[in-house]
Amino acid sequence: MLPVAILAGGLATRLHPITKTIPKALVPVAGRPFIQWQLEYLRDQGVSRVVLCTGYRSTQIKQIVGDGSQLGIVVEYSDDGTTLLGTGGALSKALPLLGLEFFVLYGDSFLPVSFSMVEQAYHDSDLPALMTVYRNEGQLGTSNVVFSNGQVLEYSKIRQGQDMTYIDFGLGVLSKSVVEHYCQEKVFDLANVYEALANARQLAGFEVFERFYEIGSPDGLAQTEEFLRSKVSL
Repeated sequence: MLPVAILAGGLATRLHPITKTIPKALVPVAGRPFIQWQLEYLRDQGVSRVVLCTGYRSTQIKQIVGDGSQLGIVVEYSDDGTTLLGTGGALSKALPLLGLEFFVLYGDSFLPVSFSMVEQAYHDSDLPALMTVYRNEGQLGTSNVVFSNGQVLEYSKIRQGQDMTYIDFGLGVLSKSVVEHYCQEKVFDLANVYEALANARQLAGFEVFERFYEIGSPDGLAQTEEFLRSKVSL
């Protein structure tokens, strides 16, 4: 299984006052820090190595997670330092730890999907990158993807159109060469890379049929709490 980069460096201002003293990765969800849910889920999927791209209050995350041995997974760190680099800049800085191909997901997302199926779809596509997509039609935020026949034809956080019925599910697969090619600035958003890849017809798509969960907003946090508590009670 490919290594996983988790983008966990943001300020999480929408979750204030909770995140005034802790990073979003450590927000309590269903009885434990959210990052523990993520790492245990990845371990159970067969992932053996994770690179945490940290920034805001990164020391607190390291104190809780350590090297991952208590959770049965290898965890390494790539820290933004004194200047937050954005999702793209953080990923670019982490490249030396990630190898030639890797998964990338956001530090506030819990994604019910088969990582092995996503990895296989990436290899089968013969394209340098893949985005998972969900047929959203405006339900879970603003739809931002045009998807057809296994390919993302357009992705934009700015343009909205009736043809955009899908949304970025939150899990991608990228090759190192793609990130190096599109990462010309030190501070930038991963969304810019995805948009350029889609425009160049270099972004494969994998459709997921179960919704994603996120803790980036109070409503999302409440829904994720309910979902993860239901998993505990099963």
